[in-house]
Amino acid sequence: MIICSVPNDNGNGQRSGSELEVLPASGGPLAPRRGAVRCGAVFRKLRELTVNLTVYGVGDVAVQIASFLLLPLYTIVLSTTENGAIALLLIVEQVMRVVNRWGVDASFMRFYYDCADDGARRELASTIFFFLLAVSGGLTLAAVAAAPLIAEPLFGGADFTTPLRLVFVTTLFGSVSFLPFHVLRIEQRARTYVALTFANNLATLLVKLLFVVVLRMSVLGVALADLLVAVGLAIALAPRYAALIRPVFSVRQLRACLAFGLPRVPHSFAHQVIATVDRFTLSRFAPLSPLGVYNIGVSLGLGLKLFLSAFETAWAPFYFREMKTPGAQRTFRTMSTYVFGVLVLLVAGLAAVGRDLVRLMTAPTYHGAAAVVPWIGLAVGLQGIYLLTSIGLNITKRTAYYPVVTGAATVAAVVASLLLVPRYGILGAAWSNVIAYGVLAAVGMALSQRFYPIRYEWPRVWRLVAAGVLAAIAGTLVVGPTVAPLVGLLVRGTCAVAVFAGTLAATGFFRPREIVTVREGLQGLFRR
Repeated sequence: MIICSVPNDNGNGQRSGSELEVLPASGGPLAPRRGAVRCGAVFRKLRELTVNLTVYGVGDVAVQIASFLLLPLYTIVLSTTENGAIALLLIVEQVMRVVNRWGVDASFMRFYYDCADDGARRELASTIFFFLLAVSGGLTLAAVAAAPLIAEPLFGGADFTTPLRLVFVTTLFGSVSFLPFHVLRIEQRARTYVALTFANNLATLLVKLLFVVVLRMSVLGVALADLLVAVGLAIALAPRYAALIRPVFSVRQLRACLAFGLPRVPHSFAHQVIATVDRFTLSRFAPLSPLGVYNIGVSLGLGLKLFLSAFETAWAPFYFREMKTPGAQRTFRTMSTYVFGVLVLLVAGLAAVGRDLVRLMTAPTYHGAAAVVPWIGLAVGLQGIYLLTSIGLNITKRTAYYPVVTGAATVAAVVASLLLVPRYGILGAAWSNVIAYGVLAAVGMALSQRFYPIRYEWPRVWRLVAAGVLAAIAGTLVVGPTVAPLVGLLVRGTCAVAVFAGTLAATGFFRPREIVTVREGLQGLFRR
């Protein structure tokens, strides 16, 4: 027998819940019911998303591991003050990336699916390309000229003016690089996408290693490495630009793209404020040295974004393809439960091993970063929930509500950082980050549900939360704080995973049909 969860229709077209339907395994006198077909289809799509997510994730794993292992070198070669300056340059880069794209990167992904043929797609890509080249190019020239005026209040002096100028130029190259990468995602050419991003990340890592560790070029070496790799990527992508870009420009297309994308500019800008206001506020109330310690803690906590980045890359084209299929909301509901489970496990595991991770990977002057790692991990998890549950605004083209979502989170981020950072320092900065992303997830889900309701599996979600809390506590307490870092990392991590899985099994989280499907999916994945 196969036990499958199927929707329960309440008679007016709305699904009021789920019930178990028992079906013959094979050869029975009854034809398979519609619910069984739907269940199988949902999990086939889940396997498809999982495979794509895995491919995207594996593409970054090797380079990220190498970067992670090089972190001790950076904490030795660079002072806490230099790491603080790098943190501020990263803020500038993130803000300029948003400004230089005008929201049309999201427009390209959305309207590509509405194009009738290749000619229309090339017209869309060309219009966006020439618009960004002209407008963002002018902004970059202005920013380079104004760099000395910006550096003085930002860094407290003119020491980092040249790296600042390099960052401005680097972001111009990034303003159009999304075009070929979006096409690869849309066409599900995950392996080509991964090969290009892997080569780009590896080149960045090696050049930074040369400039920063070998040649001791400090902050300038970091900025110069990013610029050189951006130029190299543009050259490598030239054939793909040639296939996309034609000497055409459509005012109609541009208007449509800006109507869709411009609301996302304040939205995306607010995202950057949410992500960076903790560090900026810390730099105003403390010297660059504590900011350097905090930035290392943030870097370790943001390791969870390895999964989040892969998920976001696979998720957007997936839900745009599925949004018009029958039972799409049911598919999204099931996907959400399992992706949420992965997020909870990652956050709980990081909370358990965070202190050992910092002791293992950094010099003693940076060990204070251990206090913020679990909180940064929790903030990343909340950001993942936002990405998972706010899709209704994109699907229904209600992008004008995105600034409402990020505006609420930005207010929360600024208020929390101003209240907490002066009193609690780096720990207050981490707490403000959690508060901001909590508001982002809550408001994003609420508005998305208003326009595109999805009946999430709340009883199962709360079981996942309870399992994550128990896993984090058990992992933290299983051995003492003086154990060797590598031993603590292995023991605590193993304990957290075991407690998480055991709690879910004991509370009946796993359904029989899902267990079979997951097992089949893993077997298929390993056969690949």
